[in-house]
Amino acid sequence: MFITVEGGEGAGKTSAIRLMEQLLQQAGYEVVVTREPGGIPIAEQIREVILDSRNTEMDGRTEALLYAAARRQHLVQKVIPALEKGHAVLCDRFIDSSLAYQGFAREIGMDEVFEINRFAIHDTMPDLTLFLDVSPEVGLERIRANSGREVNRLDMESLAFHERVRSGYLLLLDKYPERIVRIDASRSEAEVTGSLSAVLIERLKLQMADGNIGQQNRV
Repeated sequence: MFITVEGGEGAGKTSAIRLMEQLLQQAGYEVVVTREPGGIPIAEQIREVILDSRNTEMDGRTEALLYAAARRQHLVQKVIPALEKGHAVLCDRFIDSSLAYQGFAREIGMDEVFEINRFAIHDTMPDLTLFLDVSPEVGLERIRANSGREVNRLDMESLAFHERVRSGYLLLLDKYPERIVRIDASRSEAEVTGSLSAVLIERLKLQMADGNIGQQNRV
């Protein structure tokens, strides 16, 4: 299973991934937890360039290409080998982030950014994507309250930019309802945990009923 977690800044993706890792391990899976951009040394180096708060002059298309380059290396070096071994992969962000952030919020075009990424991922798509939905105001306030979190270049964007990111995710939710599941991340931690657990348990039941689930997503 290839599961990705998406959402705006401060949505709570890290906590969600920790919970799902525990649930998958309890179900008997070997679990690989990773992130984008990053997950491997080459992609982590690209991450530093993308998120460096000093790189304010970075062009939107340059940003999109850097994300796609990091994604390609991460995919072939870490994600695909893990999936081929039968492991479950939990990834903090994947292609939907590029579509929402660069495609919609940066106004490059979601179709254009998808084509860049289709070259990078070679038709590999997640089996399940959990979209942690929270208003930008709440998410950014959480970041400000979390002194241990890195403040990156995207955190410095305007509130209007982050609102466009959320709008982009909602468009993706409408476009891919069979893959993307919305979780209301504005609720209490217990309520969010309950929703995440219910979705994952249901997908695990499907996995048991159909051992080939998700294979149509990988070429």
